[in-house]
Amino acid sequence: MTAASALAAPLVFTENGPVRGVDTPSMREFLGIPYAAAPVGDLRWRPPVAHAPWFTPLDATKFANHCPQPATPFGIASTTEDCLFLNVYTPRRHSDGDHDFDRDDHRLPVMVWIHGGALVTGESDDYDPTKLVAQGVVVVTINYRLGALGFLAHPAFAAETTDPDRDRDHESAAGNYGLMDQQFALLWVKRNIAAFGGDADNVTIFGESAGGLSVFSQLASPAAKGLFHKAIVESGAYSLTIPSLATAEAQGTAFATSVGCTDQTAACLRALGVPAILAKENAAGYVPNIDGEFLPQSLGTAFAAGQFNRVPIIQGSNHDEWRLFVALDFDLLGHPITAQTYQAAIASLVGPVAAPIVATQYPLADFPSPDIAFGAVGTDLIFACPARSADQSLAKFVPVFAYEFNDENAPEDFLPPVTFPYGAAHASELQYLFNLRVTVPRPALTASQEQLSDAMVRYWTDFAKRGDPNAFGVPFWHSYNATTEIFQSLDPPSPQGENNFATAHHCPFWTALLSGT
Repeated sequence: MTAASALAAPLVFTENGPVRGVDTPSMREFLGIPYAAAPVGDLRWRPPVAHAPWFTPLDATKFANHCPQPATPFGIASTTEDCLFLNVYTPRRHSDGDHDFDRDDHRLPVMVWIHGGALVTGESDDYDPTKLVAQGVVVVTINYRLGALGFLAHPAFAAETTDPDRDRDHESAAGNYGLMDQQFALLWVKRNIAAFGGDADNVTIFGESAGGLSVFSQLASPAAKGLFHKAIVESGAYSLTIPSLATAEAQGTAFATSVGCTDQTAACLRALGVPAILAKENAAGYVPNIDGEFLPQSLGTAFAAGQFNRVPIIQGSNHDEWRLFVALDFDLLGHPITAQTYQAAIASLVGPVAAPIVATQYPLADFPSPDIAFGAVGTDLIFACPARSADQSLAKFVPVFAYEFNDENAPEDFLPPVTFPYGAAHASELQYLFNLRVTVPRPALTASQEQLSDAMVRYWTDFAKRGDPNAFGVPFWHSYNATTEIFQSLDPPSPQGENNFATAHHCPFWTALLSGT
């Protein structure tokens, strides 16, 4: 940056020090801002702590490190633990003829994005929020610790005395460090976002997949009370029942043995190199645990009892979620599902006893291929019906707006073509909200898909502004209730209400099967 451009670049003073961003043609960007100290050395597997102050302007014109992970279609490889950074995007002009966004009464709504990736992969800088910011909101995207470094529980960690100077006390919260990072980032937003023109009293958290599960977790965490005021969950209902701390710690003990820390000490684990940790972590992903403090109970239990942070919620899933995983775990490994292997594939989800019952409910004759049939089984069991269950619980206490993303021709962003159409697969709605960094070539959205994108952006940002997605110029979205069960079908070119979600996804069948009735 030249001296002249540095003088012209936007400068904002945060609690920790000044940051100098950049004006782009579409918005103002402040990239790579540290929101916590690097979780390295003795801070590994501890709750986040405040970053040291700085006194000269921090160059916030490029992304900083993202958290350690292997290379996957869903994230770029990293071994750098110094990764607790966030990015702030604001409308380019802080004032116009009608609004002065530097005044308290014209602060902009804030949307904090939590990326997905099974809590083991992903990074904040894949999500360009130009479309959202253009609607007059501030968007913050965050990194958080992933994989074993973010979610490993171990008795040695739970037994430690924690830092009395940190902002929130989570002495027994072993294993939920990535969630604590997210909450620490929300504390940063609360303290600093006004300097960027944002309204700290109007914050919406939103996320997809593991980011959606993270949003659910923040809803259920008592310590998050007051840090956000609305929530949007995209495809996050896949693990509403989470393990106990004891179960998570048993897995952590096994992990310690696998990496050579047979003495089961925190010192041995903290001495490990990042590559050694990545080599032995659970590549399939992690889930939070019931640590008794950060998460005092399982997510579904908290929602059913009304014991959660009560804010308005948008929540939904995609029509063909599981097809992404069928491609990833079967077709792209060279063995598509056949009529002969169909029941074995189902057994991998429900066990050998229930597999014939499920195969009868989802007969191959009803589907174009065994792959698509198995995609329907996984979609309904793991995403669609749990999302409906969450709606039923949450709507007893707060306004809920339920959706299903239904664009059967959505481009696939992460994986190459396979023998069956991806349909409205897991994560396929992201490109309708963000300018998304993709890993495979894909066609641009068609005119009707762009029309759906415009509607979705309006829904998301109007909800962030007022707690209701409805506004002039977009189709009406009914709030959810257990009697009418209207879901907003996000289908190009124009969304509309649907009331056959439970039947289409066999939810009464799954309820009966899983309850043993």
